[in-house]
Amino acid sequence: MSPVIKSVTHTTASTPRPHIIYQFQVDNDGAVYNVKKRYSEFVALHAALGVHDAELPPKRILATTFIPSAWLDDTLIAERKEGLKNYLNSILPKFQDNETLKEFLSPSLMASPRQFDPEDALPSTLSRKKAQELGEITAAATFIAAAYYPDWSAGTFPPEKLDYSKFDILFFAFAVPNSSNTLSWDSGSQDILRRLVSSAKSSGKGTKIVLSVGGWGGSTFFHQAASSAANRSTFVSALSSAVSTFGLDGIDIDWEYPNESGAGNPFGSADSANLLSLLTSLRSSLGTSKIISAAVTDLPWLGANGSPLTDMSAYAAQMTYANLMNYDIFGDWSPAPGPNAPLGNLCGTSSQPQYSAQAAFSQWTKAKFPASKLLLGLPLYGYVLNSTKTKLTGSFTDDTIDDGKQDGTSETPGPTRGANKRPVQLPKPVPTVGPGSNAAQANLQSWWGQQIPFSNIVSSGALVKKSDGSYGEGGGFTMGWDDCSDTPFLFNTSQQTVVSYDDTFSLADKAAFAKSNGMAGCFTWSLDQDDGVTLQNVIRKGLSK
Repeated sequence: MSPVIKSVTHTTASTPRPHIIYQFQVDNDGAVYNVKKRYSEFVALHAALGVHDAELPPKRILATTFIPSAWLDDTLIAERKEGLKNYLNSILPKFQDNETLKEFLSPSLMASPRQFDPEDALPSTLSRKKAQELGEITAAATFIAAAYYPDWSAGTFPPEKLDYSKFDILFFAFAVPNSSNTLSWDSGSQDILRRLVSSAKSSGKGTKIVLSVGGWGGSTFFHQAASSAANRSTFVSALSSAVSTFGLDGIDIDWEYPNESGAGNPFGSADSANLLSLLTSLRSSLGTSKIISAAVTDLPWLGANGSPLTDMSAYAAQMTYANLMNYDIFGDWSPAPGPNAPLGNLCGTSSQPQYSAQAAFSQWTKAKFPASKLLLGLPLYGYVLNSTKTKLTGSFTDDTIDDGKQDGTSETPGPTRGANKRPVQLPKPVPTVGPGSNAAQANLQSWWGQQIPFSNIVSSGALVKKSDGSYGEGGGFTMGWDDCSDTPFLFNTSQQTVVSYDDTFSLADKAAFAKSNGMAGCFTWSLDQDDGVTLQNVIRKGLSK
């Protein structure tokens, strides 16, 4: 019987600089003792063993990139304690007779002395300048620039033509849970996935391909699939089989939503607890090296009492990322035009203060989900509304709207998430010549009440790309900026049309927010809605990639 790591705690030492020591309780066939190690010693062990099927918690050196603060210490330590414990337990069965590992796990009273490594430091004690002076910085915090790749985009964005250097992760959407607790696929989507995996690997850029399961219209059977041990076993087997069959790097669970109806889906009070069991079984099946992520709202999943969970640490222990879908906050269901993806409630006047990038970050980290495992979702689309408004009144509670109500009294209690779904196919708007004018006029009236890809706003002529790579108004539309949400919008009162969307400036601000707060990075929904890779490039730049 191989040794088992029972628990892990940590302490700090002050010499030669403040650093973290992890203490592991080892049960070696009934003999229980403690082992103390630094993170850098795990890195050396990993290299010495040549492990290929398990991964350590990532190198961070947070202080070289982020503003030092106490919470960085807490989130980094929590992430590493759980990750190091899982790492040891995953390699012990295979390497239990390896002499290097035996020596590593021998009883010790203190961590073995060695030259100071910045990776061992408390982030709040190590400035960027000091870290650079110490040297040995080989892996500064790496931010993720990811995107969803829907199967329906293969016609216009074939896998063989993608520039994989722009994407660290591509989430392939979607496979769908079915009544048999296995997976259903769109016609031809499995072939597209094979092409995507093959092309990504051939590119040599290291892009990881993760299968996204579910979506707005594909979450019907999650409640059933997670509801019992037998159903979970069948479902996990199907997910694991997909990973091995297609050579995938992981699974993304897009359940919209546990203990909520979503698009009219079955749900129940035990959903979130069952989801944790599902994630735990999936992690056990896939091992530590595969990605397990989930597309989530700005608020944590709802518990049995119908309120957002206050402790997500058990979920975080099984997950690589939580993908915050900070979009669809206001849309065609709203009583007045509002921001699709607000950065924050910057004026303190939002009718939905819990729904913004800033609020999502605060709510998830307060619920003990590490910032370093959060990906901020960025929309590459907007909404076209039938309105004569000239500002985003939907983001205020003190502005009377067309129906005579206050914005804060909207009948919709929260955002209606519907972005992760197959889009409605509409004819491409054709610019027309306005009466009494020689200028080509953009007309987006055929898009009223619909999502519109950023690329279609540009192709309509309502936005015009400028020489500096940003976009300005065109086609008879006027561009506005909502300081309260840090997002742009377009309006044309004669056509009774308002467009809420995100551009190079707002996306750059949100990417910079993710970086400065120690998040894992950003993802977009979805890559086929970009104007080429213009917006993706802006996001990457905001993440300093």
